[in-house]
Amino acid sequence: MTWNDTFLALFDRCVAAYQSGDRDFQNYYTRSDLDFLASIGCKTREFFDFIEDFCEEAIPTISTALLVAAVRRDYFLTVQNGKTSGTVLTATDIPTFGDDLDGMTYLPRILAKGRAKLRGELDPDLMFGCGGDRNFLAKHGDIHPADFLRHVWASGSDEQKLASWVKQQKA
Repeated sequence: MTWNDTFLALFDRCVAAYQSGDRDFQNYYTRSDLDFLASIGCKTREFFDFIEDFCEEAIPTISTALLVAAVRRDYFLTVQNGKTSGTVLTATDIPTFGDDLDGMTYLPRILAKGRAKLRGELDPDLMFGCGGDRNFLAKHGDIHPADFLRHVWASGSDEQKLASWVKQQKA
């Protein structure tokens, strides 16, 4: 099996657990599942957030969850050489909802969350791809969350490069 097949099978199994009424995601994972998630740089709560939002809102779709996980996995394996970061970014560490970059409110916040998502540094109470993120991406050209992450990665520390790309998506 390739990693994406394992991801999809685990996703389906966790959706079934959630839909059966089990909301304690700590019960969802076997030792093998935990090893798999660690091998792709994915935390258990992070994976559960995909499940919960899918079951409650039908967003993200399974394919979106897989594509976002693929970006994180690629970053984890190529930039971080398969080593997790010891840093955790909390809600107080990121810009507020009203902060703006190049006239775009919320961009600094989703950018900070995107960078932390790539590095696997989001606090369990923060989620890249939450409702606020989805709203921002939809309003700025219906940007796919995985595409946004790849452009965050490609822009490095050049915030203006990312802001210019986001503006181009609405055109």
